[in-house]
Amino acid sequence: MALPKRSEDYSSWYNDLVKQADLAENSPIRGCMVIKPYGYTIWEKMQAELDKRFKETGHTNAYFPLFIPKSFLSKEAQHVEGFAKECAVVTHYRLKNAEDGSGVVVDPSAKLEEELIVRPTSETVIWSTYKNWIQSYRDLPLLVNQWANVVRWEMRTRLFLRTTEFLWQEGHTAHATKQEAIEETEQMLNVYAEFAQNILAIPVVKGVKTANERFAGAEETYCIEAMMQDGKALQAGTSHFLGQNFAKAFDVKFAKKEGGLEFVWGTSWGVSTRLMGALIMAHSDDQGLVLPPKLAPIQVVIVPIFKKEEELAAISELAAEWVKELRAKGISVKYDNSDKYTPGYKFAEYELKGIPVRVAIGPRDLQNGTAEIARRDTREKFTVDSSLLTEKIPSLLDEIQQNIYQKALDFQKQNTHEVNAYEEFKKVMNNGGFALAHWDGTPETEEKIKQETKATIRCIPLDAANEEGKCIYSGKPSNRRVLFAVAY
Repeated sequence: MALPKRSEDYSSWYNDLVKQADLAENSPIRGCMVIKPYGYTIWEKMQAELDKRFKETGHTNAYFPLFIPKSFLSKEAQHVEGFAKECAVVTHYRLKNAEDGSGVVVDPSAKLEEELIVRPTSETVIWSTYKNWIQSYRDLPLLVNQWANVVRWEMRTRLFLRTTEFLWQEGHTAHATKQEAIEETEQMLNVYAEFAQNILAIPVVKGVKTANERFAGAEETYCIEAMMQDGKALQAGTSHFLGQNFAKAFDVKFAKKEGGLEFVWGTSWGVSTRLMGALIMAHSDDQGLVLPPKLAPIQVVIVPIFKKEEELAAISELAAEWVKELRAKGISVKYDNSDKYTPGYKFAEYELKGIPVRVAIGPRDLQNGTAEIARRDTREKFTVDSSLLTEKIPSLLDEIQQNIYQKALDFQKQNTHEVNAYEEFKKVMNNGGFALAHWDGTPETEEKIKQETKATIRCIPLDAANEEGKCIYSGKPSNRRVLFAVAY
């Protein structure tokens, strides 16, 4: 089934692509998704790349409970206010058969003394644990990450982008000084930005959130913002400086080297399966997925073209050598010699699934010592000497990775505009894109712009230079531009 065109119905294009490319599907539970094997393999590759970076920066993995006592959330006022409307609550611990035989019902006598919250995020349960782990400066810094699922009750859901349950990692660290905690927050933001650029092939803007957009319970939220092909922004990762807020809420103190007790300083940071949505929307086209080679479950597929069994046997002999040599170079490769589908059908299927390199070889190629290569990113086809194929593919994959990134970077630059007037700003927001504009710094102006245009301040860019100007909305003085966009 052909995909809708992005230019005509971007939302349907995205939804259909996720399903047709076998990435995910809706589950029987409203707002939840089934991540299918092909999609989960991409997520596993993301996990592996991120996990390697976390460990290289001194972090270790742990696991904390799915359930959080309701009283824990009450201890940090901003935090509970930020998540209260999204929480799923467990009130009973047992079912029983209905007396009329209609099925099972909740046993009213099995009510919990204290309700449990299905974690929307783990700060509270982790900081209650850190109270037992931290006594002295010798216990710091404490650098912990967990890979987990979380639940945030969403009214409007979309596969990967916004689901009631999603997968993520959440880092939670504790430090002896404010400066150490801020440096940790900034370090992890840079880890996310490097990962986005070099693995996802997505350029991002690094910045700080406004007070309105800040994580509930944080003193500062840093973020990376990515541009999708419809010009909308997608928050691709956040890193939060928590100050001493959670340490004070859970009484986490440490004995200082010079004597005396002090509350520890905290951070938290995370990315989720939302990155799958970013990957799809930043690169893919009307024919299907376009996957950066570093994340593709299959980097190279070899498709034989044959009519007779002896032709297939001869092609398979050469293909077996290629598979062995490519795998020895760490390249994932599939040889598809099944006779269930025609080569044309296979080409369309592998194009839909975003496999970076497709190799086709038939009897005439065997005679001529050649093979045909098709690039997924440019859809270009060319002939190569078959004896040199395995030498050329590693550099070709690197070239494809860089080209996908460059294309996304060019798109971001072309659709990022400096605007100085509100009417101009509204045009940019209607057409899609990023607007760098002056803002007077007040939450009231920020909220009015959001109500009138649906645009939010995605971040105050870290590289924003001091520049005197006037707020596009109020006309009041401003000393730098901030990044506005309509966001997912």
